[in-house]
Amino acid sequence: MPLSTELVLFAMAILFFLSILAGKAGYKFGVPALLLFLSVGMLSGSDGLGIHFENIQVAQTIGTVALCIILFSGGMDTKISEIRPILPQGGVLATLGVFVTAILTGLVSWWVLGMTIPSAAIGLTTALLLAATMSSTDSASVFSILRSKGLHLKNNLRPMLELESGSNDPMAYVLTITLIEIIKMESSPNYWLAGGMLLMQLVIGAVAGYVLGKLAVRMINRVQIDNSSLYPILVFTFCIFIFSATYYLKGNGYLAVYIGGLIIGNSKFVHKRSSLNFFDGMAWMSQLIMFLTLGLLVNPHELVPIIVPGLIISFLMIFVTRPLSVFLCLLPFRKMHFKDKTFVSWVGLRGAVPIIFAIIPLAENVPHARLIFNIVFFCTLVSLVVQGTSLSKMATWLGLAEKPHELKKLQDFDVEFSDEIKSVMTDISVTPQALEKGNRLMDMPLPDKTLVVMVKRDGKYFVPTGKTLLTENDKLLIITDDQEALMQTIENMRTDAPA
Repeated sequence: MPLSTELVLFAMAILFFLSILAGKAGYKFGVPALLLFLSVGMLSGSDGLGIHFENIQVAQTIGTVALCIILFSGGMDTKISEIRPILPQGGVLATLGVFVTAILTGLVSWWVLGMTIPSAAIGLTTALLLAATMSSTDSASVFSILRSKGLHLKNNLRPMLELESGSNDPMAYVLTITLIEIIKMESSPNYWLAGGMLLMQLVIGAVAGYVLGKLAVRMINRVQIDNSSLYPILVFTFCIFIFSATYYLKGNGYLAVYIGGLIIGNSKFVHKRSSLNFFDGMAWMSQLIMFLTLGLLVNPHELVPIIVPGLIISFLMIFVTRPLSVFLCLLPFRKMHFKDKTFVSWVGLRGAVPIIFAIIPLAENVPHARLIFNIVFFCTLVSLVVQGTSLSKMATWLGLAEKPHELKKLQDFDVEFSDEIKSVMTDISVTPQALEKGNRLMDMPLPDKTLVVMVKRDGKYFVPTGKTLLTENDKLLIITDDQEALMQTIENMRTDAPA
C-alpha cells in the first residue's frame, strides 16, 4: 500500500521534533548532536519502528546537497583575519594530514580485516578506500560541544581546527573518488594519472571557488531587489551555482563551495547579517536531514558481525594513526606546544561526512561496498562516543580551555550589529544595588563610551534621556566600546549580565 503524502509529512515532523529535542539534550550533556540524530534515525529504521529506506541514490543526493550547504555556511562563518596566523598549520593538516591518515589507516585496516574477517578477502586498495572515506574530521560536532560547555581554546587552536575541519573534506572526497577509479581499472591502474587527477581537481576547485565567490559578491551588490527577504535566497543560489559549475569544470565542488563561502562571508554585501542567519538555519536543517537519512539507511543488525574489527580499527585511528599524522605534519612548526598537538590529535572526530563518502562505493557497486559502509558507520559511532563526549574534558585536562569573558547575548531586545561595527551590545536588569546612588539614568555608574539606548518596562519600549527615572526590573539595552570596563561595572552592580 503506497504511503500518503500526509503520512510522510507527519512522520517527518515527528522525526524532526525528536531530533531537535535530541540536539537540545546533546548541548546540555555534552553529547554530539550527530550521535543523537543518528540514533533517532536508527531507532526509526527497519530494525526499529519499521521505516524501510534503502534508496542509495536518494541518500547520496541528500548527503551531497546537505554537505554543500554545511561547507558553504562554515566558510561564511570563518574569519580570514583569525585563520591567517595559522593558515600553514591548518592547510597542512587539511591536505597532507588527510593523505597520511588515509595511508596509515588503510594499512592498519588491511591488517585488521585480514586477521578478523579473512573470508572477506579485502585487498590493500579496498582497505585504502575504506580509510579514505574516514580521513576527514567533523567540525559541527566538535564546536557544538565546546560551545555548549562555554569553553574557549587557547593558542589559536579554535580557528586552526575550524580551518582543518572545514577544508579537509575535499581532500578526503578526491581520495575516495580516485581510489574507486583505481579499483575499477582492476589489473592495470595508472597511479600517476590518478595523482594528476587529484591535483587537478584541487587546483581547479580552489581557483573556481575564489573567482566565483568574488563574482557572487559583485553581483549581489549590483542587483537591486525590492524585496529584501530575497537576498539570502540569492546567496543560496550562488552557493549551489559555485558547487555545480565547478563540477562541470572538472574541479572539486566541495573545496570550491567552502572557499566561495569564505570569500563571500569576508566581503561586504547588502543584507549580510540576514544572509548569515539564514545559512546558520539552513546548515542546521541540512545536518538534521542528513543525519536522519544516514540513520535510516543503516541496518543495526548488520553491524554485529563487524564489532570486533570495527572496535580495533576505531581505537587504532584514535590512539595511533590520527596522532601520528598530526605530529608528523606539525613537525616543522616547532612553536606549537606538545599539548596543542595532543589536543589537535584528539579532535579527530568522525561525523556524517565519512558516512556520506562511504555511500559513494555503494552507488558505484564497488566490491565489498556494504562492508565498507558498515565499518565506517560503526567507527563513526565509536569516535562520537569516545572522542565526542570527552573533548571539553581533554581541553581542560591539557590546560587549553578557558572560560570566555564576554557579555551575555541579548534576550529582551531583537537588535543586531553588522560585523563591521566593533561596538558590542548587551542588556542588563536594573537591581536595587544599581539604584543606590539615585534612580535617574544619569546616576547609573556606567563607564565612558557606554550608552543606554533603550529601556523595556512592562513589555513596552522607549528611548531614555539622562533624566529618565528607572525602576527595579527595568531592562536596559546598552552599547559600549569598552567591554572590559562595562563587565566590571555590571559585576559591581551585581546584575546577571555576564555570561
